[in-house]
Amino acid sequence: MKTSDFYYDLPQELIAQHPIEPRDASRLLVMDRASGEIQHRHFRDVIDYLTPDDCLILNDSRVLPARIFGVKEGGESVNEFLLLTQKEQKVWECLTKPGKRAKVGTRFVFGEGLMTGEVIEVLDDGNRIVRFDCEDEFFSVLDRIGQMPLPPYITEKLEDKERYQTVYARELGSAAAPTAGLHFTNELLQKIRAKGVKIGYVTLHVGLGTFRPVKVDDVNNHVMHSEHYCLPQETADLINETHARGGRVISVGTTSCRTLESCPVVDGQIQPDDGWTQIFIYPGYSFKVIDGLITNFHLPESTLIMLVSAFAGYDHVMNAYKIAVDEKYRFFSFGDACMIV
Repeated sequence: MKTSDFYYDLPQELIAQHPIEPRDASRLLVMDRASGEIQHRHFRDVIDYLTPDDCLILNDSRVLPARIFGVKEGGESVNEFLLLTQKEQKVWECLTKPGKRAKVGTRFVFGEGLMTGEVIEVLDDGNRIVRFDCEDEFFSVLDRIGQMPLPPYITEKLEDKERYQTVYARELGSAAAPTAGLHFTNELLQKIRAKGVKIGYVTLHVGLGTFRPVKVDDVNNHVMHSEHYCLPQETADLINETHARGGRVISVGTTSCRTLESCPVVDGQIQPDDGWTQIFIYPGYSFKVIDGLITNFHLPESTLIMLVSAFAGYDHVMNAYKIAVDEKYRFFSFGDACMIV
């Protein structure tokens, strides 16, 4: 397939710039995976499409406020640092702007002295390895001085950092939110549990690669970025028990989906796992684990719209996106949701 096959026209005004309140007031496009039939609801109605035999799998990764601004020691110039990957304690691979001022040995001061950093290596791709130092606990300081690394298509300032976190986020490590989960409130989750639906958790730390465009014409030639994931034993047991009783495993988000589909399945049983995945799911892929998917509306020509097309069928998905545009759904990270069952 060609990357251009996944293009669709999206008016700029449909790109959501801020989260809706309350979280579960967002709209929900429900699509029948077999027929392509579509219903228009609100996210709080997601409970109507779940049964006591089902389970929901949520990604509990928490976004780091990983964008920080440093003043060059002894000067006035300001650099932006985006923390990408932790290499060791207080040592991170960072994207820096402007890069030419961040030479090896250069020191920067952050948060008016709450933290300092020294560039200790420049990588081949231009990223920097930076050793940070602070008196207080590193992540506590980062929470005080850092900003959320919002996607480039969101240009408005986010007033409340917690609105770019799911209500169940707990495992620090993502550079971007698993946005399908942003629609859930604690009250909605309680109602879902009260209905008898089981809830399990995986962790996949979302990397900035999720925003990288596919730059090749032929989808088969695209190389996926790598992300760390963990499927604990209790979640594996829940999934296997759900399938044993004829229930559905419904993935909340493409990140949960990629986690589950990356794990080994032996004799029909998913196994707990912890590792790195570069799984690339596009039409033609045979799903091993998930039976339903809750997700947001994704960028044209992205690996995420390819994943959704693999699950629900290319024609169904492209038609659903056309309808969503016509019906003026809100798109991308702070936008509305789609449930495919």
